[in-house]
Amino acid sequence: MTIVKELSKQEIKEVVAKRIAREFKKNDVVTLGIGLPTEAANYVSEDVNVIFQSENGILGLGKNQKGPDFDKKVINAGGVCVEYNKGASFYDSQMAFTIMRGGHIDTTVLGALQVDAEGSIASWQIPGVFVPGIGGSMDLIIGSKRVIVAMTHTSKDEPKIVQKCTLPLTAFKELDMIVTERCVFQFDEDGLVLTEINPVFTVEDIKASTAAEFRISPDLKSMIV
Repeated sequence: MTIVKELSKQEIKEVVAKRIAREFKKNDVVTLGIGLPTEAANYVSEDVNVIFQSENGILGLGKNQKGPDFDKKVINAGGVCVEYNKGASFYDSQMAFTIMRGGHIDTTVLGALQVDAEGSIASWQIPGVFVPGIGGSMDLIIGSKRVIVAMTHTSKDEPKIVQKCTLPLTAFKELDMIVTERCVFQFDEDGLVLTEINPVFTVEDIKASTAAEFRISPDLKSMIV
């Protein structure tokens, strides 16, 4: 089936980041992975005090810096210049990994190359292709109370949500939620459930672009974007 509309890269970024930002609760400690996940910090409501942690050693970072006078010494894990909030802490990698591994993170949001119907995630290596490396992904996923993947639904028209990951795993059966520009999936004891859909797309569009078996929630909602 032909997709009703293809979103631009900027539209995809905004849809996913805005939807992810709605998941954060007051006083949550949240780590955002490099790339698309970091954009979520720009859309958190002003009345929701979220404490963002960056794996390169900041607790209390804020939105991306804007304007001509960037402080190039303050960056997130993706190398983007960011603001920091009153009371922010700066620390070394040892402390950053202690926080990540010690169960102190309420929610981790990260990107993925593949996720599967069991809730496993592959996010760090494509055989034969250079990628930056695994970084703190394994530590974050295992150490966090909740794990959300924020990603594009497909890559070069190939599904990224598959029945079983074929790329090297970052973590096995650890995912709680997937947010793409097309829909939201949740995991329960029986597997993958479609819970929200972007009104731009149809359920048939989701089926055509998803290579994993999933159930449709009886309370399927429109994705607020």
